[in-house]
Amino acid sequence: MLHVLLADDHGIVRSGLRMLVDRQEGMHVVAEADDGVAAVEEALRHKPDVAILDVAMPRMTGVQAAREIKAHCPEVAVLLLSMHDEEHYLFDGLQAGALGYVLKRAADEDLIEAVRSVAAGRPFLPATTQSTLVKEWLARGEEVPRDPLTPREQDVVKLIAEAYTNKQIAEILKVSEKTVESHRANVLAKLGMRDRVELVRYAIRRGLIEA
Repeated sequence: MLHVLLADDHGIVRSGLRMLVDRQEGMHVVAEADDGVAAVEEALRHKPDVAILDVAMPRMTGVQAAREIKAHCPEVAVLLLSMHDEEHYLFDGLQAGALGYVLKRAADEDLIEAVRSVAAGRPFLPATTQSTLVKEWLARGEEVPRDPLTPREQDVVKLIAEAYTNKQIAEILKVSEKTVESHRANVLAKLGMRDRVELVRYAIRRGLIEA
């Protein structure tokens, strides 16, 4: 039996995905989450075989959650679900440790195959990307453009952009307020920005939050 975690901030989407997964023989949804932070917590609690993570979620994106899950539970196979087929979402997902990437518009056809594939340790990527983007990425390897921010700094930027206070960010990320303030200062210095408005624009461009 494959145990599956579903994470999406839209309840109706989670319900549809749960029905799709649970009606398959040999698959069962063991936990759900409505944001990235909850997804990490549920993954640590249940240690599912596969974690299906929506890319765009509050508090922590699917890519950020994937990175955290793989750091603490490397045996969990991560499958990202996204509305976006731009290459930077795919590359970010691969670099975070995801093994599969399914476009939401094709989920009814691709999701189950993708779950079985990543559970068996095989990558699953949209057909439109396999012949070009992935080969390019594999060929370039470390030459793929990197974000100037560390993963933790990206976590902080997302939460700042979502209007969380330093105290709330510290509680979510389980660090001190002083550490959050330090990250904020480092981010502004690295990006050459002055205030939250500029950080919000950056977060939207980077796909950390939706406009």
